[in-house]
Amino acid sequence: MRKSYRVKSEQDFQNVFENGESVANRAFVIYVLPKSQNQHFRVGISVGKKVGHTAVVRNRLKRYIRAVLTENRDRIDPRLDFLVIARPYARDFDWEKTRDNLLHALNLAHVIEKTPNK
Repeated sequence: MRKSYRVKSEQDFQNVFENGESVANRAFVIYVLPKSQNQHFRVGISVGKKVGHTAVVRNRLKRYIRAVLTENRDRIDPRLDFLVIARPYARDFDWEKTRDNLLHALNLAHVIEKTPNK
């Protein structure tokens, strides 16, 4: 996923966090803020130390999240800025569990339409 698809600045991150709507499941919290001037969606990913004390664990989960978003890029509403925040429940997730839980959370937040059958 290219850097233009990321919420990078602290100001943008805080704007989505403070003004966006939030939806959560056990593994992820999604904050969504509509931005009509966007040409494509932007996402911020946060995996804190409560999720994994080592950078290896946190970075693996971030890679999984980015891979799921890249895989489903065409299904994501382009007029959104959103944040994906991992909860400690997601600590030991493999690729499939991360994918299923993240798609569920994105569906609840209306970032994507209903997930297709496997």
